[in-house]
Amino acid sequence: MPEKQQYVVDSISAGNSWRLFKILAEFVEGFETLDSLYPAVSIFGSARAVPGDETYELTYEIAKKLATHGYHIITGGGPGVMEAGNKGAKEGGAKSVGLNIELPLEQSPNPYSTLKLAFQYFFVRKVMFVKYAQAYIGMPGGFGTLDEIFEALTLIQTRRIKPFPVILVGTHYWGGLMEWIRTTLIDRKFISPDDLDIVTLLDDPDEVLHMIKKYVIL
Repeated sequence: MPEKQQYVVDSISAGNSWRLFKILAEFVEGFETLDSLYPAVSIFGSARAVPGDETYELTYEIAKKLATHGYHIITGGGPGVMEAGNKGAKEGGAKSVGLNIELPLEQSPNPYSTLKLAFQYFFVRKVMFVKYAQAYIGMPGGFGTLDEIFEALTLIQTRRIKPFPVILVGTHYWGGLMEWIRTTLIDRKFISPDDLDIVTLLDDPDEVLHMIKKYVIL
């Protein structure tokens, strides 16, 4: 191999090795920071929700109810639903965890996180969402929300993690997706009918609190 070409290969290899250390460092920092966090609920949803709209205010109400009953709140640490969740947690007297991700289009941490971590790698961040949460709440959101919710559903379905409540808030918003799952995935036998038992659709914050209290013992 020509000397210049070998230098490029060696540089890439060295870069990959250092990347492994960065990944390991993110895991270690996350584990050490969140080790005593219990019980906690991860909340997902759109970063584009703004104060005053229905999704933002509903998220804030749910997070505050959970916080006042002793549940810490984990979000992605950014704006929108994440901000609403952290705000409700902080004002409800619980730990307000923000797991921020570094993006090319910068996502600024919201001011309501009392426990903050910054991640470069999505997959490390997602491990923290699952490892330290005893329940998942999916508020209306986009691709990121779908990714996080289906990651949890897949891990529970395949028994890679213990089952915990996965709650989608907003029957009008999520109803079409659930109908497609019933009429397409189940009809074509791509999933089992029992797999739908993993997820619950709710609208009322008190029902969300009741379900989490039922399954997550303080």
